[in-house]
Amino acid sequence: MHTTDVLIVGGGIVGLGTGLALTGRATVTVIEAEHRVSQHQTGHNSGVIHSGLYYKPGSAKALNCAAGRELMYRFCEDNGVPHDRCGKLVVATDEREVNALAQLERRGAANGLRGIERLSAEQMREIEPHVRGVAALRVPETGIVNYRAVSELFARKIVETGGSVRTDTKFLRCTSEPGAITAETTTGPVRAKLLVNCAGLYSDRVARLCGVEPGVRIVPFRGEYYELKPRAAHLCKHLIYPVPDASLPFLGVHFTRMIGGGVECGPNAVLAFRRDGYRLRDVSLRDLWEYATNPGFWKMARRFWLTGAHEMYRSVSRRAFWHALRKLIPEVRFHDLKRAGAGVRAQAVSPDGRLVDDFFIRQAERMIHVLNAPSPAATASIAIGRSIAEMALKELA
Repeated sequence: MHTTDVLIVGGGIVGLGTGLALTGRATVTVIEAEHRVSQHQTGHNSGVIHSGLYYKPGSAKALNCAAGRELMYRFCEDNGVPHDRCGKLVVATDEREVNALAQLERRGAANGLRGIERLSAEQMREIEPHVRGVAALRVPETGIVNYRAVSELFARKIVETGGSVRTDTKFLRCTSEPGAITAETTTGPVRAKLLVNCAGLYSDRVARLCGVEPGVRIVPFRGEYYELKPRAAHLCKHLIYPVPDASLPFLGVHFTRMIGGGVECGPNAVLAFRRDGYRLRDVSLRDLWEYATNPGFWKMARRFWLTGAHEMYRSVSRRAFWHALRKLIPEVRFHDLKRAGAGVRAQAVSPDGRLVDDFFIRQAERMIHVLNAPSPAATASIAIGRSIAEMALKELA
């Protein structure tokens, strides 16, 4: 039997960030069901190092993003990971959005962002000549990186310092005994003093397999991307975002310059019919049954059915997606777009149908369950990992 101080279920960037923070202070084993780390949310996101502009001041998201952003930049600099603190524009496309832009500016200041500038239409076009709008915020602390490369480096560092990262290892269940937990996995049992659940899309199921009621259900939302063809990539020099809908935890379709080259457009946000459903045709009867029997899901659906219908239409209609992008850059032509990848976001939904909008962690005896870690979790992964590690060390003491 493999033994360890801390067993981390889930080899995404939050689980690996936690493992990295524990190295040298406890023995660590990370298990991942896929054949390599960062195969789901971490490996499918747009690679943005978020500034912390959007989050409610004092929230866990705001605090961890502020600290985690600078830790991520420092980690990349120290380890030679390509990154770019390129900045972004948040664009008000008409006068109705100017008040919301001002609110974002105040929120950014409350979250400690430096160098935010309010730009007129003329100033905005000096930075991004092809963008159209009436005003914008320039947010210089936003950047880009490849989070898959970051997480793979986290994994290497865990192993180099005596930890273990075991891929192709699926968590099945666990049993508790005095002083320890024994986890059954597809590659054999693991005995640990503490279990940390960072399973992302499957975090609520892992909690229930551990005998813990998570208090939320994970509902997966697929975010689909297009990419600008090379002939149109010059239309976007930085990151270009719309003013977001404050009632939703999604930022709207936007333009993202990628660290490896090219410009990505999106994502939308549509209900996925499977937890790892990266394509419209990916369907799980088990997941559909969970939706059907979850009262919180139906309450959410009643609240956001019109938004969901619009997002689904944009999913099946490239022309609708194109029209959304043209609100920011009218010069984008229909044939400038080509299908790119998709990601699936693990969104925790409460029993009353509320979309949980902050990090949500539930502790149990010898267990820590990370049940909602939405964006900016990748940006903040080092800071979040350190926070979870401190919780773990207190349990181990």
